[in-house]
Amino acid sequence: MKIVLSGGGTAGHVNPALALAEELQERGHEVLYAGTPDRLEATLVPQAGIPFTAFESAGFDRSHPASLVRAFRLIAKSTAKAKKWFAQEQPDCVVCFGGYVCIPVGRAAAAMRIPLVLHEGNSIMGLANKYLAKRADVVAYAYEGACTGKVDPGKLVGTGNPVRRQVLSSTREEGRAYCQVPEDARFLVVFGGSLGAQHVNSAICAAKDMLLARPGLHVRQITGARDYDMVVEQLQLTEEEAQRWRVIEYEDSMGKVLAAADMVVSRAGSTSLAEISALGIPALLIPFPHARAGEQTQNAREYADRGAAIVFADEDIDGPEFLEALENFVDDDEARARMHEAAASFETADAASKLADIVTGS
Repeated sequence: MKIVLSGGGTAGHVNPALALAEELQERGHEVLYAGTPDRLEATLVPQAGIPFTAFESAGFDRSHPASLVRAFRLIAKSTAKAKKWFAQEQPDCVVCFGGYVCIPVGRAAAAMRIPLVLHEGNSIMGLANKYLAKRADVVAYAYEGACTGKVDPGKLVGTGNPVRRQVLSSTREEGRAYCQVPEDARFLVVFGGSLGAQHVNSAICAAKDMLLARPGLHVRQITGARDYDMVVEQLQLTEEEAQRWRVIEYEDSMGKVLAAADMVVSRAGSTSLAEISALGIPALLIPFPHARAGEQTQNAREYADRGAAIVFADEDIDGPEFLEALENFVDDDEARARMHEAAASFETADAASKLADIVTGS
């Protein structure tokens, strides 16, 4: 089969698509990718060796008519381009993961009667998927509540959020060696997404004395490029302290790091949560408060409701309650063991296989 994947703008759309691509290619299928020319997918998809075709798209603000006009013009132009591309490539299925680029790609697929599958990885359905849902043959989801009342129930299939193999294949032993953390140490990993999270970084720096007072606790703080110098300045680590607290600007072997971790403190983006749940890592989540439609807060609530995480609002992490919660999180092995078991309920580890079965009709 020849399958077109599309998703753009954020890691939450692109990474699940790449995870599905890996599964499809492993099964012997041909994969093509439709994305925007200047966003994340334009870099990550070619790096993965997948043929990439760019389609222009734009967001819009209903309160500004000019943005609507521009967006609709681009949608019409890119829909026509996608139809010509599909006529040439003759794909057997199109799979859309969200982002504005999916609107013209999905419209073209529906108009040409090419089977259309949507995947919604967040707890709040995105605009592109909402728009395409009536045209889709199947809508796969990670969180059932994201689609309830918005999609014909007969189209819905729960798959979880696909995770790339470099995360799933990493072992604890490899990760511990890579991170230079002893096997018998407790290991806390702190990260805020690809750009970092300044408020989270500052709150963790404020917990330095408490965390380093725990014998055998190692910390790896992935700051993002913007916050690296600030974190180094705030921590003022001695040479001895730096043996147990490593500050990293950017991590390109996240699979190894997560495989080594006993616990994480992170934001609650869909990609981060998929990777955390796939490996069953106990989490203290601090949702980004300005995410679209509050989706990170809802994502985190889903995890907390199943017992897989503790959640703190961003506005509450400067006070003693957060320090106490972090202290308990680090110290309570039994509670973390329960979180580990609860994370398995999301069935993320085989999500790519489930979605591939739907796409290929297996």
